[in-house]
Order: sequence, then C-alpha cells, then structure tokens
Amino acid sequence: MARIDNKRDKNQPPPCDIQNISGTNHCKPASKLQLGIFFTALYILALGTGGTKPNISTIGADQFDEFDPKERAGKVSFFNWWTFSIYLGTLIANTFLVYVQDNVGWSLGYAIPTIGLGISILIFYAGSSFYRHKLPQGSPLTKMARVLVAAVRKCKVSLPKDSSQLYEMNQDEYKKKGQFRIQSTNSMRFLNKAAVIEEGGSGSPWKLCPVTHIEETKQMLRLFPILFSMFIPSIMTSQVNTLFIKQGTTLNRHMGPHFKIPPASLTSFTTLSMLVSIILYDRCFVRLMRAWTGNPRGISLLQRLGVGLVLDGTVMVVASLMEKKRLSVAREHGVVANGGPVPLTIFILLPQFVLMGMAEAFLIVGS
Repeated sequence: MARIDNKRDKNQPPPCDIQNISGTNHCKPASKLQLGIFFTALYILALGTGGTKPNISTIGADQFDEFDPKERAGKVSFFNWWTFSIYLGTLIANTFLVYVQDNVGWSLGYAIPTIGLGISILIFYAGSSFYRHKLPQGSPLTKMARVLVAAVRKCKVSLPKDSSQLYEMNQDEYKKKGQFRIQSTNSMRFLNKAAVIEEGGSGSPWKLCPVTHIEETKQMLRLFPILFSMFIPSIMTSQVNTLFIKQGTTLNRHMGPHFKIPPASLTSFTTLSMLVSIILYDRCFVRLMRAWTGNPRGISLLQRLGVGLVLDGTVMVVASLMEKKRLSVAREHGVVANGGPVPLTIFILLPQFVLMGMAEAFLIVGS
C-alpha cells in the first residue's frame, strides 16, 4: 500500500511552488484520503511485524530437539546467527535502500522490500513440510493462573516436609510433549501448596497442580524484574534512530568530494558493529569462556544481559561527552543561532554507534 500510495499522483500532495515558499503562500497539505492511505499502510506494516517477530525465533528454536545433545548445542548458536541475519538485512536497508529512496525515488524504495517479502513468504511455505511442528501445549498464562488460584485456595494447608509427597505427573507424560520434569524448590514456597494432595480433594487443575507447572510459574515470576530492567535499554536503543541521527544531521557528513552520508544511514554503524560483535562472540568469546566456566554458552544469559547493560551505560556517557563537544564547537563558530552545519566530522559519533552495536549483541540475544 505504501508503494502504491507513493506511486500514484493522486495519492500525493501537489508539489510546492518554489517561488512562493518564502512568501505568504504555503505548500498545500496532503488530503485526508492521502493521509488515510499512508497511515493505513503503516498500521498494516506494524501489525504484520507484531505477528512475525515474536514467532520467527520461536519456530526456529522448535527445530532443535532438547533431548538430543548435539541439537541442543546447535540451538545455542542459532539465536546468535538468527540475530546476525536480522541485522544483516537491517544493514542493507540502512545503506542501499536509504540511498535508493534519497536518490532514485520512494516508489522503488518501497518496491524492493515488497518483492523481498514476497520471496521470503514463498521460501517459508516451500519449506513448511520439512519443519518440526510442535503441538500447542496450552497457554502458559493459564498454567500460572491455575497455580496461583490453587495456592491461594490452600493457603491454610501445611506443606509436607518431603517434597516427593507433592503431586507430580509421570516423566513419560512430559517426554511425550517434549518437556522436562522440574524438581521442587524452596523458593516461593507458598506456591508449592498448589501441589499438596488433600484427602478427598478435587483433582481439578484449578485446585491441584503438578510440581513442574509450579516451578514454571516461579520461573515466569522471576522474569518480571528482568522485564522491567529492559525498559531503560529499550529507551536508549530508540535514541539511535532519533537523537543520534539528529546529531549527525548537524555535522559534516561528507566522505570525499562527491559523496554525502544520508542521515538515515548513520544507524548502519550500529548494525555493522553488532554483526562483527556477534561473529566474535560466537566464534571466539564463547569458546574461550566455555573452557573457563564449563557453560556451553560461555557465560549465562543473565551475565550476558549484565554485560549489555554496562555497555549501554557506557554508550550514554560517551554520547553525552560527544554532545557536549558538539555544542561547544557550535557556540565557538556561531552556528547555534543560524542553524548552520557544525564544523565537525560525523565520525566523532562513531564510538557511541559502535558501543551501541556491541551492547545490542549482548542484550538482544540475551533477552
């Protein structure tokens, strides 16, 4: 729709009269129909992205058998290379496509990814018969609700000293579903009451839950602090596409006498940094740390998130220093008032873009 909206003349506002731009007349704004078509296309794109992104990585992970040691080891690298592929496409979009849109036209700029999406859909469906399709196991939210309700109902029930007396399903039932049975733990012991077997009690899943479901609920509850801690990095990541680009538009963007870096291509520095970081992480860092820690991943996912958060903080410190330098030079040359270009090369922003790419290599995959 965005491509059609941009291609058809009647879907575009009339061109501005250059002679009248500095006078009292203004450019005629887009009509409600034109804006409606444009924003509808954007909303459909957002809807499609929301349906695709959460499921692509999931269906990829489902292709690995957790009970096979070799496949389980391959799953460790899958998310690294999946992220690598995503950001490789982002790099192409931030360089080649941006150049096409700025120098050739938006119609072709929209047509190229449309064709790419069509090809990807064909490839996806062509291989659908070879995929491993795991049957739905029910909503995890329903399991959590059952555990919480059952625990509250049995709030006055005493826990047995031996956790083996708690209700649990047979190991074979979990294996059929491709799941593992989890042993009972003492953390959040109140929830363990959901597995207490009462004499004459009901076997309803809202009154009696297996230990594994309880432990899965505990795992989900432990994720909430991590979820909340990721809000700030997400806000910081958005600065790359807003503040960082705005900084770059005020600087000298020339590379040689004829080429000028498009503002939207600045994020390619972050993408390049992330691609290189993922390769080094998967091929070098993991192997070194695996020999030291004995962890197949090299370091735990929680440690990986921690490193990413530290790098994110470093990015903001560096960006703050660069912004202070930019404003200082702008004041010295008197370009603050007239809005002229700041006589600084755009490459002074390179450290913050590179560090942001490194941070995302740890955070995106780790989360």
